[in-house]
Amino acid sequence: MANVATPLEYGDPPRLGPYVVQARLHAAPAGFVYLGQAQDGRAVSLALLTRGAALDPAARERFVTAAKEASGERSGVRGWFVRASRQQRAAVLDGAPEVLAMDDGAAPWVAVPYAPGRPGAERFLDPVMVGGTLIGQAHGPDFVPYWLTDRAPALPGGPARRRPLTETRRRVLLAALALGLLLLILTTMLLVLVLADRDGDPMPRQLPPTNFVPSPPPTPASPEPKPSPSGTSPSPNRSGQSTPGRSPGDDSGDQSAL
Repeated sequence: MANVATPLEYGDPPRLGPYVVQARLHAAPAGFVYLGQAQDGRAVSLALLTRGAALDPAARERFVTAAKEASGERSGVRGWFVRASRQQRAAVLDGAPEVLAMDDGAAPWVAVPYAPGRPGAERFLDPVMVGGTLIGQAHGPDFVPYWLTDRAPALPGGPARRRPLTETRRRVLLAALALGLLLLILTTMLLVLVLADRDGDPMPRQLPPTNFVPSPPPTPASPEPKPSPSGTSPSPNRSGQSTPGRSPGDDSGDQSAL
C-alpha cells in the first residue's frame, strides 16, 4: 500500500532512537507510521503506538511480540491466552519487512527499511487491533478497545499519563458526582433549618388566668338637690330651671283694693 508523506503535526516526536522523524506516512487506530532518516542517510519506516494503545498492557505486548517475532527474537510472553499457533504467526508475519531497530519500553516503536509503494512498519500495527479471541481464527462478538479515544502519539520518555476513561467509567463517575452533590445540598438545607429554629424568636409564655373583680359604680361629683323647706315646688321656666314663687292660678285671697 502506497503511503503519501504529510508534514508532521503537533505532538509528533522529532526523533525515535537514532532516527530523525521527517514526515507522516500513515495514521491507524493503533498508531502512526513516520518517514525517518538513519544516521547513514537511509530512509526508514517507523511505527509508533498511540498513547492509548501504549498504556494498555495487552495492546503494547501484541505490538512488541510481532516486532520480536519478525526480528527473530523469541517473545518472553507465556500463557494459554496469548500463545498463538505457528500458522497464525506465519499469517501475521507473512511478508513482514526486516526489523532494523525497536524499543519495547513504555512507548514502543519499530524501524524497518523504507521502500516506496511497499508495506512498511504499519504491518506491525495490524496485530494490535483484535476482535473476538486471540486463539485460532477470529470469532466471537466484536468489540472496540477502550483506548481508541486517546489518539495522540506515545512519546518516548514522556510523563506518565492516566489511562483514558471508558464510557462506562465516565458515566459511573458522573453519577457518583451527581449523587454527592445532591447529598451535599440536602445536608445544607437541613443545617439551615436547624439553625433557623434555634435563632428564631422564643415561644410566648402562657399568661396566668385573670380574676375579674367588679368595680363599684361611680360617685357623682355634684350633690343631690334637697327639697325646699316651705314645701312649695319650684316651677320650671323655659330654660328648664325652676323659679321660686307662686305658681299661676294660686289665689291667696288677699287682693289689694284698687
